[in-house]
Amino acid sequence: MNGAGNDFILIDNRRLKLTLGPKQIAALCERHSGIGADGLILLNPSRQSTVDWAWKFYNSDGSEAEMCGNGARCFAAFARKMGSFEGSLDFETLAGIVSASFQRDQVTVSLTPPGPMHLDQPLCFDEKEFRVHSVNTGVPHAVVFEEVIDGEMVGRMGAAIRHHAHFAPHGTNVNFVQVLGPGRIKVRTYERGVEAETLACGTGVTASALVAARLLGFQSPVDALVQSGDQLQVSFVERGMVHEDVRLAGPADFVFTGEIELD
Repeated sequence: MNGAGNDFILIDNRRLKLTLGPKQIAALCERHSGIGADGLILLNPSRQSTVDWAWKFYNSDGSEAEMCGNGARCFAAFARKMGSFEGSLDFETLAGIVSASFQRDQVTVSLTPPGPMHLDQPLCFDEKEFRVHSVNTGVPHAVVFEEVIDGEMVGRMGAAIRHHAHFAPHGTNVNFVQVLGPGRIKVRTYERGVEAETLACGTGVTASALVAARLLGFQSPVDALVQSGDQLQVSFVERGMVHEDVRLAGPADFVFTGEIELD
C-alpha cells in the first residue's frame, strides 16, 4: 500500500503466527532484492477490549517505531478490508490509541497529542547557523523553513540534523518546509529509520503544519503538498499554546497483494 507515496508492506497477523526479526524486515523492505517499502506493518489483535486492532510498525531498517501518520492511514484501510466493515475504527500503537474514519478514498486519523514545541533552536551546519523548530507528533520531528528546497539540501542537511548532538541519543526526522501561500505548504522529509528522503511523511507534515500555525498564524486546516505530488491535510484545534484534536487526512491506496518466501 501507499499513502501519498509513502509505501508500506502490510501483513495480516491476527493469528500471531508470524514473528519477524530486523534482518528479515530490512530484506523485505529492500527495493532491489525484496518487495521494497519505507516500512512494514503487522495487523495484530489488540490486547485492549475497547480497541479493535493493534499494529507493530517497523522502519525499513528493521527498527520499531512508535508512530507513522501515513502508515496509520494505510493500516486503517487494510484493517477495514480484512474486517469487512465500513465504520470508524480504533487501534493500538506504541504512541497511544489512534482513531480512523473514512470518506470515499480519503482516510483520516486522529493523532496522539503532540509534545512540547521548541522554536528557533540555533544549529550549526557547514559553518552556518540555521534556525530549527521541533515537536514530537508521535515521533520526533525537526522543521526547517526554506524559500527553495532541493534534493541535495534534503539529503545533506537532513542527515546532518537527523544525527546532530542536539537531538541525541535517538535522533530526529527532518522536514524542509516551503510556504506556498496562506494555509498551504510544501514539505520534503528526511526520515529516521529509512535514512533517506521519502515521498511523504504524515507525522512530518503534521509537525510542519503545527509549527507553521504557531509561527505564521495559519488556521486549521493546513494543506501540505508532498514530494509524490499528492496532498495531505492537517486539521487541529488551537487552545492557547496547545494543539488538540490533531487529524491527518489523505489517500491510502492498495498497490498489489502477493506472497513471498522468507529465509
